[in-house]
Amino acid sequence: MSTVARAQPAFPSKPLKLIVPFAPGGSADIVARALAAALGEGLQQTVVVDNRGGAGSIIGTDAGAKAAADGYTLTLTNGAAITTGPLISARMPYRPIEDFVHIFLLGSFANILVVRADHPAKSFKDFVDMARADKGGVSWGSAGVGSAGFLAGELMAQLGNMNMVHVPYKGTGPAMNDLLAGTIAAMFTGPALALPQIKAGKLRALAVSSDKRGSEFPEVPTMNEIVPGAVGDAWFGIAAPAKTPPLVIERLRSELERTLKSPELLTTLRSAGMVPVGLGPVAFEAFLRRETAKWTPVIRNAKITAE
Repeated sequence: MSTVARAQPAFPSKPLKLIVPFAPGGSADIVARALAAALGEGLQQTVVVDNRGGAGSIIGTDAGAKAAADGYTLTLTNGAAITTGPLISARMPYRPIEDFVHIFLLGSFANILVVRADHPAKSFKDFVDMARADKGGVSWGSAGVGSAGFLAGELMAQLGNMNMVHVPYKGTGPAMNDLLAGTIAAMFTGPALALPQIKAGKLRALAVSSDKRGSEFPEVPTMNEIVPGAVGDAWFGIAAPAKTPPLVIERLRSELERTLKSPELLTTLRSAGMVPVGLGPVAFEAFLRRETAKWTPVIRNAKITAE
């Protein structure tokens, strides 16, 4: 007797899950929820956001790597989990390149160097000159060792021959509180947290870490203008577990590309400070390898290791 071939259901035939390796409320969550709504509309399926914060985004990313390779679980990826994290910690629970198909690079975020509005440095050049002259070092905070803000600051300090004293925090919120209180002199953080305080007149933006000036504050220079080579953006991408079927990957890539052209989504992403990029799997993986090569000497020179 011959067997009956059963047709496989078209992808997707059930809701998808998007793992966000950060707690709710931050820029990653804002981006993920806007993307999930737009992507779900195109796929005609619900895309559920699953926040799994912890360990600098490693916990959620590990869950994404170990999910079933069927395209129904996606992960919002970032530098700390994929490129810089493995350079800092030798004990990663997953292989950042090999255990994923890196489907789509969504976009990048500039880190902003901010000081209190009453800080004596009126410009980024003033700040650089002060940090070079201060033998004790200028204190600055970030969301923690290995975070995008920390790496941007470390890159600036190394290339600019600046005397800086890093104060790590467990998140951007506590660092911002101490900056506003005057406990630390400066901070690197993303637009979502910095812009409201800048607009309220409590903070002054001195520089951005991107290679081009931002549209929100075109008068604020890039770090690269004063400290050549100091370019250090954060980024977000979408990945699926390795061995996810190529046809499924292509469907997801196509929908993500379509989604990133949506005016409504672009408005939300830009309001969160993200600059859309839109690279597919081959170009995205090449980008990841360039990022790893870029940050390797910075991390080694600073002798940065996981705590």
